[in-house]
Amino acid sequence: MTFSAAKTDCVVIGGGPAGLTAAIYLARYEREVKVFDAGDSRAAWIPVSHNYPGFPEGISGKELLARLHAQAGRYGIRVISTAVHRLQRLQDGDFFVYYGDDVIRARTVLLGTGAMDRTVDFPGLREAVRRGLIRHCPICDGYEARNKRVGLLGSGPQNIREAMFIRHFTSDLTVMSLDREMQISAQDRMTLKENGIRIIEEPVSELMIDGDKIDAIKMHGGASYQFDSVYAMLGIDVRSELARELGADCDKDGNIRVDDHMHTSVPGLYAAGDVVSGLNQIAVATGQAAIAATAIHNSL
Repeated sequence: MTFSAAKTDCVVIGGGPAGLTAAIYLARYEREVKVFDAGDSRAAWIPVSHNYPGFPEGISGKELLARLHAQAGRYGIRVISTAVHRLQRLQDGDFFVYYGDDVIRARTVLLGTGAMDRTVDFPGLREAVRRGLIRHCPICDGYEARNKRVGLLGSGPQNIREAMFIRHFTSDLTVMSLDREMQISAQDRMTLKENGIRIIEEPVSELMIDGDKIDAIKMHGGASYQFDSVYAMLGIDVRSELARELGADCDKDGNIRVDDHMHTSVPGLYAAGDVVSGLNQIAVATGQAAIAATAIHNSL
């Protein structure tokens, strides 16, 4: 293992909107910063975002990330295209950051490791998500689903919360199970019924894609249903392993708890974006990154 003799002011782990924004702020504060980007930002899956400020025609996640990388490059920020597999906090308060066969020393660390939408090994699902035919975030694009025929794929209690949110945009809403029997309580069923939301009990067996749209969803019993828009609500996995290994305080879902300055319970460790408990939105992530970067600068 190779140890770098140099010590950097901050290591940013995560090359999504939160991590890159924090790095840009830190560089403009004339701090030495290095970014680790494993290349799997959740933002890269966004076909087009219409609610991120400043882009009235919308912008894809990949385009936004490319712009952020270009902006970071203007300040000479070094982006290391690999994952960090371990953090170690030293007695003097610094951190060892382990990646590959190397390790570098940092005075502070900012986690922008984000989260990832869960999926299942279901024929056509990943491709449909990649092409934007199946969506994950009604906060981002519920507006585009207004007054349309909308299907919601899931199997548990989270369906109810999401269904009630999407119900604001359309009265034509159907809840389905992707890979197992519908698992909701009698009270939840009543809530859906009272709000005019249909329930299909039998699991989905096939996604039938025609060009740039989902032509139908076929059930195990042979019936098919057509929708204008489909949401997959299978939950998310928060990438907070590095923080939890250091003993950082997290909520029951793994989201890192932070204070008003985005400081975790571990001295010198900060976090921003989807890895933090709160609203998972790009605008929120960049705002949190600005707060965190400023706090880091002041602490140094």
